[in-house]
Amino acid sequence: MAFTELNSVEHYIIHQISGVNLNSGKVADLNAGYGEQWVYQSADELARGVNEVLVESELKAALLRLNPEIQLHPELADEVIYKLRAILISVNQIGLVKANEEFFKWLSGEKTMPFGENNRHVPVRLLDFDDLSNNRYVATNQFRIHHRETKIPDIVLLINGIPVVVGEAKTPIRPSVSWLDGAHEIHTVYENAVPQLFVPNILSFATEGKELFYGAIRCPLEFWAPWRLESDSGDIAKSLGLAEIGKELTDLLKPARLLDILLNFSLFTTNKKKQRSKVIPRFQQYEGANKIVQRVIEGRIKKGLIWHFQGSGKSLLMVFAAQKLRRTTELKSPTVIVLVDRTDLDTQISGTFNAADVPNVETTDSISELQTLLERDTRKIIISMIHKFRDAKPNMNMRDNIIVLVDEAHRTQEGDLGRQMRAALPNAFLFGLTGTPVNRADKNTFWAFGAEEDQGGYLSRYTFHDSIRDEATLPLHFEPRLVDVHVDKESIDRAFAEFTEGAALTDEEADALNQRSAKMASFLKSPERVAKIVADIAVHFKEKVDPQGFKAMIVTPDRYACVQYKEELDKHFPAEASRVVISTSANDKFEFKQKWAVDKSAQEKIIDEFNDAHSDLKFIIVTAKLLTGFDAPILQTLYLDKSLKDHTLLQAICRTNRLYPHKTFGRIVDYFGVFDDAAKALEFDEESVKQVITNISELRGKLPQAMSETLAHFSGVDRTQKGFEGLEAAQNAINTNEKKDAFALDFKYLAKLWESLSPDNILDLYSQDYKWLAQVYESVKPAADNIGKLLWLSLGAQTTQLIHENIHVGDVHVLEEYVLDADVIEDIFNHPDPKKIKQLEKLLIKRFQIHADYPVFKKLSERLEELRDKAEKGLISSIEFVKELCKIAKETVQAEKELAEALQDKTPQAALTELFLELKTDQTPAVVERIVADIDAIVRVVRFPGWQHSTSGEREVQKSLRKALLKYQLHKDQVLFDRAYAYIKEYY
Repeated sequence: MAFTELNSVEHYIIHQISGVNLNSGKVADLNAGYGEQWVYQSADELARGVNEVLVESELKAALLRLNPEIQLHPELADEVIYKLRAILISVNQIGLVKANEEFFKWLSGEKTMPFGENNRHVPVRLLDFDDLSNNRYVATNQFRIHHRETKIPDIVLLINGIPVVVGEAKTPIRPSVSWLDGAHEIHTVYENAVPQLFVPNILSFATEGKELFYGAIRCPLEFWAPWRLESDSGDIAKSLGLAEIGKELTDLLKPARLLDILLNFSLFTTNKKKQRSKVIPRFQQYEGANKIVQRVIEGRIKKGLIWHFQGSGKSLLMVFAAQKLRRTTELKSPTVIVLVDRTDLDTQISGTFNAADVPNVETTDSISELQTLLERDTRKIIISMIHKFRDAKPNMNMRDNIIVLVDEAHRTQEGDLGRQMRAALPNAFLFGLTGTPVNRADKNTFWAFGAEEDQGGYLSRYTFHDSIRDEATLPLHFEPRLVDVHVDKESIDRAFAEFTEGAALTDEEADALNQRSAKMASFLKSPERVAKIVADIAVHFKEKVDPQGFKAMIVTPDRYACVQYKEELDKHFPAEASRVVISTSANDKFEFKQKWAVDKSAQEKIIDEFNDAHSDLKFIIVTAKLLTGFDAPILQTLYLDKSLKDHTLLQAICRTNRLYPHKTFGRIVDYFGVFDDAAKALEFDEESVKQVITNISELRGKLPQAMSETLAHFSGVDRTQKGFEGLEAAQNAINTNEKKDAFALDFKYLAKLWESLSPDNILDLYSQDYKWLAQVYESVKPAADNIGKLLWLSLGAQTTQLIHENIHVGDVHVLEEYVLDADVIEDIFNHPDPKKIKQLEKLLIKRFQIHADYPVFKKLSERLEELRDKAEKGLISSIEFVKELCKIAKETVQAEKELAEALQDKTPQAALTELFLELKTDQTPAVVERIVADIDAIVRVVRFPGWQHSTSGEREVQKSLRKALLKYQLHKDQVLFDRAYAYIKEYY
């Protein structure tokens, strides 16, 4: 039996979660220790119509089972179901996220109805979160549902008749098909075609049997995440293949897990544009938050250190942990204190809490206020700043259900903050979170947070390696630059010796440092050096960063250097393209403060503008501000001209590793020479930090092999052959799905390398070959209606630009010889060319065969036969032959024109097909059909009634036609374009 997505992956999922083998019809016993079980029911067995989302009989039974008031008056169940139906219907008016949020309130038991005595409002329970055996768990497949159209998701999981999970399985045996195809189907097709199905949704998942990814409703595909398993050793096991995917699936889809995600790990947040979105946890956030909660419930160990790499979502982890701690009944309404380092981090964390509408959050920035809150025994989530504990009194509160979450915990090494915290809250739980690996030498941090019982000192660990593997963050590419003069490392180290390694310097401290090493500062800020660096930044940014829609940050030695860089940058870019973000002090000159001071609200506006892809602001220039806690996913490149060490260096370079559409890596251009320090900063945990920074020189070494492997798909193909014939030869070399997939895989890797290296000089050596490959790739790419293919989703912006700028496979001369109209005939008549004459002769014969049923063409055919006969017998000169041939050709064109007018009712596609049959030989049938199909598909999308009489309509159709022809290297053929356009205008 052949493998299909149905019999392999989809049936495997059903078998894993319910024990039913749909391929054989047998039922296996599942692991008894697994907890609540999914029971398989075929879609036909569910008591619902194709238009219904809920299995109402199941839901009604659950309402009676879980609500004593409804049990007394069963008709009340219908009132609840009526309300739920109203939310399902409202999705078209209020949108999917708001409808899901409204339904979520019912699912989580927040909603009340006047069902009690004397119409007292009582909570209505749709699900039982306390005794999970009171719920009924059903798994089904091929779940047919109709709204605007009928869709059939592969897997649907229902709890008490409510569909809470939708899954899509894809074939495991084609390399170009991946989980992304399934996710695309859910996110782009199902969520829009049948949105009601997703109103009660907890999560959706997709897999092709190799990888499993999941996401919330309306979650862009780049933010879907894998689910991982923790092995016994505490490391996260990398899973590959059906058996491992089965373990991940059963773990993610355990009823207990899903209900936990629903109740404690689902957030609805609002962004600055007032758009609502749903957030569910990534694996590491779920696992980290639950470890904190579990430790507090057990109550034995009073601390824990959590290292999750920069950019992997620590702010959300804290929100999830705080929310679940507050909801956990056995903790008796605890107080959760979130301590952040510095004001910029304060904005980020409190912003995350506020955006997610977490209830009972209070922010305070004074120790006396914090003390008052604790003395009054406030039971809330309190956000404050860590350095406030410097003034804390011992025994501020003796309660043991106070939980302190400290962000950027490594900073506690500044002084004895850890001890002061422990003294102020002697019975509290202290959890430290850090994004940088904590060295064993950081004794204070380990003393404050590390528990001896935890392996390696960490309660939870999520390394750089893990975050890149799971696509939670992006890899970093480092470009060391050498500015003419080499920096004397020893003098720098001497200048920095007085400062603690890794201390986060404030702007003022940075200035003070530069005053202590005046020689170094004057060297770094010499106008000639700054001018050279800025000129290099301008070229680099225009070539590598700006064309892809990304932005950049420049880190300078001190505040005055920020101003210097800004003035220099204004010579290359408009003034509004860059902003300086620094703090000013009381000792600064009035003019300096007036011009450069940035207060908190101005800084927020600058950050908002920077995050807006359409704004003019391209650069932020800083020295110490925004190097930590600054979240701008659009920031892709950091230009670094400052000595940074350890944690500060790592936090700074990780500003660039956040996910953003079409961004494949973060880039650091190093003018100072901190590359070695960057490597050192990551060597705290040699086992887990295998590869953090991909050095550009390493990528250079990989290019030749990647190029030769991609070219190997076209062995024996003449790459110098121009035009349509050259393209056809290339396409014939990869003429099966398997060969196309293999080529696509190799080209995708090559394109990523190319984009990372561009515009490095090494690319010049391979430029011709790459252009050729890029054009072949473009020509075999699936048509616009097959957007879901993984291998075609991630073509680098650089490659696309290159293709469009360099369509030079050659002018399509061959094609001109196949096109027949007055100009071509005239050209042959005036410039007799044996090759063209032969082509014209062949073409006429072909035309006469096509129109063999019409008498006029029969006569013309006989005349041609006669003419060829005379020529072969030498009865006429070659000039006479050409003249007569052209005369027949002209009459053929005229006859075709008259015939076309007589066939006004011909279908558009048939008309186009006929036009393109001129190109058709035995070898090229598929190509002709694809050209016609592409044009037909594109034109049908862009046209509208009366487009022929509207300038914009004509322009759109012409643009679409040119685009379709471009794919086949036919866009420069004006004659073909004009003829095709005339057909479209007539028939569409």
